[in-house]
Amino acid sequence: MGRILSIDYGRKRVGVAVTDPLQMIANGLTTIHSKDIWTFLAEYFEQEEVDCVVVGYPKQMNNKASEAVRFINPFLRKLTKIYPDLEVKLVDERFTSKIAHQTMIDAGLKKKARQNKALVDTISATIILQSYLEQRTKY
Repeated sequence: MGRILSIDYGRKRVGVAVTDPLQMIANGLTTIHSKDIWTFLAEYFEQEEVDCVVVGYPKQMNNKASEAVRFINPFLRKLTKIYPDLEVKLVDERFTSKIAHQTMIDAGLKKKARQNKALVDTISATIILQSYLEQRTKY
């Protein structure tokens, strides 16, 4: 059984989280610059078996895709073109940044640490992955 990789794709940074090999626990992995995502994925897929990639897909309150999808859709097209056999799932990522900030506050991080956008992106990717894992177990 391979891992599940989660991506919180942004124009500047990409938050990445991953499960354990048993696909039970979501862990933040890293945040990388958007331009480095393809190199990162190639290296990661070489080292680890990945069954599925979960990508955060932002929606508005009316459940329609948000404006940010214009940056995510080209990423998704390229991902499925380069890795056609890889299962890709989309997960609504509404409020993940707010939840990530609240998580940082609850963890007792100081204001300076909470301003670290890379950390916010990694936590957001972890929240997206955890949400996927919870949805998957419901059915």
